[in-house]
Amino acid sequence: MDYSEVSILLVEDDDIDAKAVERGFKKLKFANPIIRAKNGLDALAILRDTSTLPRPYLILLDLNMPIMGVEFLKEIRQDSKLRDSIIFVLTTSSADQDVVAAYNENIAGYIVKSDVKAGFDKVIKLLDCYWRVVMLPK
Repeated sequence: MDYSEVSILLVEDDDIDAKAVERGFKKLKFANPIIRAKNGLDALAILRDTSTLPRPYLILLDLNMPIMGVEFLKEIRQDSKLRDSIIFVLTTSSADQDVVAAYNENIAGYIVKSDVKAGFDKVIKLLDCYWRVVMLPK
C-alpha cells in the first residue's frame, strides 16, 4: 500500500488545533490528504459519502465538541459500514471517564493534547508508524 494514500479525517471544532495538525503534517512532509469536519454530524456525512473520503483512512477525533463527541464514537460503532474505522482520540480531556468511554468504543489510541507539548509532530510520527505496520481496512 502507498501510505500517502491514507486519508485523515480530522474531526476538530477548534481552528487553532486543526491548523496545528495540518502544520505538523506539512512540517514532516507528509502529503496525506486531510479532510476536516467541525463536528461529529459533519464527520458522519463525510464518512457516509465514500466519494469524499475513500478508504483507507484514519480518524482523529476531538471528544470535547458541542456536537457529537463521544456520541460520534457510539454512532460509528453501530453502523455496519463504518464500525471498522480506525479512530484515534486527540482531545483536551484526561478525565478517566472519557478515556474509559472512548476505549469502550474500540478506539486505536487516546492522546491528550496537553501531553503533546512540542506540537503535533509526535502524533504525526505515531500515525506514520501505525499505518506502515498495521493493515488498514479498505
